[in-house]
Amino acid sequence: MWKLFGRFFYAIFILILVVAAGTFGFWFLSGYRSSLFDSFYMTIITITTIGYGEIIDVGSIPYGRLFTLIIALSGISTFTFILTNFTAFMVGGEMIQSFRIRRTIKKVTKMKNHYIICGSGEVGFQIAEELLLTKRDFVIVDKSDIELNRFHSKVLFIKGDATDEPTLSQAGIENAAGLFAVTGDDNYNLVISFTAKQMKQNLKVIAKCKETQHIDKIKKAGADSVISPYLIGGMRMASEMIRPAVVTFLDTMLRDREGSYRIEEIKANDIYYGKPLSSLNLDKYREILLLSIKNESGLTFNPGGNYIISSDDVLIFMCTPEGRGDLSEALDR
Repeated sequence: MWKLFGRFFYAIFILILVVAAGTFGFWFLSGYRSSLFDSFYMTIITITTIGYGEIIDVGSIPYGRLFTLIIALSGISTFTFILTNFTAFMVGGEMIQSFRIRRTIKKVTKMKNHYIICGSGEVGFQIAEELLLTKRDFVIVDKSDIELNRFHSKVLFIKGDATDEPTLSQAGIENAAGLFAVTGDDNYNLVISFTAKQMKQNLKVIAKCKETQHIDKIKKAGADSVISPYLIGGMRMASEMIRPAVVTFLDTMLRDREGSYRIEEIKANDIYYGKPLSSLNLDKYREILLLSIKNESGLTFNPGGNYIISSDDVLIFMCTPEGRGDLSEALDR
C-alpha cells in the first residue's frame, strides 16, 4: 500500500510548497495589507482556475503578474498530476488489488496445514482443482497475473517470486503442510525447493521436472519427491495400451468432478496405537474402503481386523471427499 501511495507523496509535498509560496508571496506583494487568509484564497483560486476575481490587485504591482503566472503554472501542473494519477489509480484497479493482497495475506495467516502451489501453469491448475475438490486449503504463488486469472475468484493467490523468502512467508510456509514447485523452469523449481527446505525442514516438497536428468539435482536441493510429466505421460500411454481397464478405472476416479472416489491416506490418533484395527469401526463408513497400511516395513494389503496399529502406520483408503472428512475427524479426536 505504501508503494502505491508513494507516487503521490512528492507531488502533494510540492503542491503544499506552491500554496505556501503563493500565500506568502501575495501577502508580500500586497505590502502586508491583505490578510494571510486572503492571500491563501488568492493562491487557491489561481491554482484551481476558479477565477472569481482578484481580491489582491497584482496588475499594478511590479512583477505581480509574472509571480501569478508562475504560481498558476506550478500549481495547475502539480494539481493535474495528482488528479490524473489518482484517477488512474482508482480506474486501474490498483487500490482494489492492494486491498485484495492484504485480505489474502490476512486469510493465509489464519490457515493451518495448508498447501502452497508455486506456479500457476497447467500442472498448478490441475493441483488446485484437486485440492478444491477434496476441500483442502491452499494458496497459489506466481510472478505473473496472466496465469493466475484462470483460477476461481475464491482461490487465494499471491503475486511474487517463490524463490524469495518474504514471498513464501506471506504464503504461510511456517504453518504449511506441503509445497508444490511446479513452474515451467526446472532451475526455478530447484531454487524454490531449496529455499522452502531452508525455511522449514520438515515441510514436504513436491517438485515438477521436465528434464529427467535434473531429477537427482532437485532432490538434493530438498524436494521430497520429483515428478516428470513426460515420464508419467509415457507410462500412462503404455498402460492405456496394455491394461486399459485399470486405466479407465483410475481415470474415472480422478476426472469425475461430482464427488468421485479418491485414494487417500490418514494417520490414526495416538490413542489407537497398540489397539487392533477393528477398534476403528471402519465398517460404519459406507463410503470408505481400506486398501492397505504403510509403515517402515512396507505395505500390508487388505489388513484384517486383528492387525495392531503402530505409531508409524499410515492408513490408505479409497473414499469420497466427504467420507475422508468424516473419517479424518473420527480418527483425529
